[in-house]
Amino acid sequence: MPRPKVLPANRLRAPEACLACRASKKRCSGTFPCTKCVRNGRADTCVPFRRSNASPTSRPTNNAYGVISTPAARDVARQTRNTASVRPRGLPQLLPAMSGTSGAPHKTHSRMLLNRQGERVYIGRAASLSFLQLLRDTVTQHIGPSQFSHNVKSEDMLETDTPDDMPLFENDLEANDEQAYIRTYNIATSGFINVLSDTEARQMLKPTPETPNKTMAALRDIMIAIGAQSSKNDLAALRAERFFFKRAQHCAFAGMLENPSLDLIRLFILMSFYMLGACRRNAAFMYLGVAARAAAALGLHLTDYTLLQVDEQQKRTRVWMSLCTLDLLVSSILGRPPATANLNSETADLETLQPISTSDESLVASYTMAKILDEVVSQLYNDKAAATEVAESLLDKLKQWSNNLPDSLLSSPSTPQERLAAQEHIIGSLHVACAYHFAVIIVTRPFMISVLGVRLARLHQDSPGIIQDETLLEDPAHTRLANACVESALYMIQTCLEVHQSRLMLGNMCILKALVFAAALIPGFSMFSQKEVDSTLEEAFNGALEILRVLSQQSAQAAHYFEILNLLRNAIDEQRQRLRENPPRDKKYVSKLFSLNNRRNSPQPQRGALSLAESTGSETFVQPLTVGAGYTEPDDAGSLFDSIDVSGAFPGWEGMELPLWDRFPFIDDSFLN
Repeated sequence: MPRPKVLPANRLRAPEACLACRASKKRCSGTFPCTKCVRNGRADTCVPFRRSNASPTSRPTNNAYGVISTPAARDVARQTRNTASVRPRGLPQLLPAMSGTSGAPHKTHSRMLLNRQGERVYIGRAASLSFLQLLRDTVTQHIGPSQFSHNVKSEDMLETDTPDDMPLFENDLEANDEQAYIRTYNIATSGFINVLSDTEARQMLKPTPETPNKTMAALRDIMIAIGAQSSKNDLAALRAERFFFKRAQHCAFAGMLENPSLDLIRLFILMSFYMLGACRRNAAFMYLGVAARAAAALGLHLTDYTLLQVDEQQKRTRVWMSLCTLDLLVSSILGRPPATANLNSETADLETLQPISTSDESLVASYTMAKILDEVVSQLYNDKAAATEVAESLLDKLKQWSNNLPDSLLSSPSTPQERLAAQEHIIGSLHVACAYHFAVIIVTRPFMISVLGVRLARLHQDSPGIIQDETLLEDPAHTRLANACVESALYMIQTCLEVHQSRLMLGNMCILKALVFAAALIPGFSMFSQKEVDSTLEEAFNGALEILRVLSQQSAQAAHYFEILNLLRNAIDEQRQRLRENPPRDKKYVSKLFSLNNRRNSPQPQRGALSLAESTGSETFVQPLTVGAGYTEPDDAGSLFDSIDVSGAFPGWEGMELPLWDRFPFIDDSFLN
């Protein structure tokens, strides 16, 4: 009787092959790019073969990832879509599109994510979430769908809801508690924001401050709210945070928008900072826009301060610097155009504000660095490719900026200080350092993606050392920039770990958690792209996990980040396991068939089959991006007659064990799998 019909999902042959596999008569995996094209470095040119007489309704279709969809496969995909979010475009091609170019084509793309209300919001190409999606697609391409790549929150903005139904309590704080929260506010904003004059700062710390107007009272309320938000989590701090923020927010929207003022700008800057700590980055972005428009209306970006006293000039300059620093930093994290970008500052900032304290020094340093960060995003990410020359010139600017930093920002306090003052000094220096490392990461990340794409392709080759495609050779300039990207990420995480281990971090670090997450993705991608374990990368990645684990106790956004990195860790482990179980094979076309010793001699490894890592010159790889040593074929040659009784008569042709005979050169290995 005829054999039963084989279901499409159980067929060994793919319903549709790519052009390269069809031309070479090799078995194709049916995915696009297929497995063989990825291994051979032809991923960019892998396209399906189209039959001229195939009707659109009869042939299988491609899903969002370019994988052939059969009826049974569509049922599985339908079940997957119920629990995972599928992107509408195909997988990324990490290999350079054109060899010999001086730039690195951008592989990250702008995206539209969902906010808390389900509305689509824009995330730019330079955003950390766009790089996260590229990493998710890369993991899918190499190990298939996983919890990391198909996380149900992959299309979310990673924001959280503020419980609006929580009852508001009356102000039952004592004067000492309010003062403690204001001191915590000074620590939390150190290095990024300094909007008060010395006289105002001392006035805010008084038990019963004399606030001249409602706006100053609201300013003190938002300072207490930020301090309570950043303190160690307890019910009293939570109640104080919600009460004082709601009161300040109510004052801000009760007619203040009709009359722009310096107090209004300061209030919206601090409200934006609070929203960052509350995992409401879209609201923070909008509040910064309000502050920027009010600043433009008051001319804070101009130099005509001749009619103002020195104290008033410095106060306006501090507010302008704080606004620009926070706006440019938040916009670069989200990949969005900053509100202050078109306000070409004519302020002689460094001359107007003569630093008289460490707070002023850290603010000036952050402001100058933020201006360079704005150049990075506008010059590198507005084109289709990141130019090597532009990246190197931006790195030179950042290097010059770091060389001009005052000594007070490069080390811990040299003189004995009160603990809170020392903590404020250290957190301010930490913020400045992390912003600098983040800027270096943004500059060099496109080149790291290009280099690791080449290394991933080399890891998945069938025959290392035989295929010498120039697309699998690294550009030395790209490699140098990629090393700088990884080193900067390691430096940031190591610096944060030092402060964390000293127990000087606050309970909620609203900007630092986003910077640590962006840095942790760099060693995570590097670990996924190599077979051997690198202890330096492992320690940094685990250190970032520890920092985010601690911050997740008070921050839902840090908890999201911690979950994502844990899923990435699982994907890295699976990738390594696959590489160990299925190492690259070295094809042998001929071996000895007969020997009087009843055993074939194993030839010495052929020098022509060296690993690609060796043949391309390992001196170009600098730790911690070094790929492990090349794979060597194990000596598995056994006796031709191991399973035949040679003491008896030769069994003849009909009795031979055919699987023991060597394959002929013209028989492709893929048909025997």
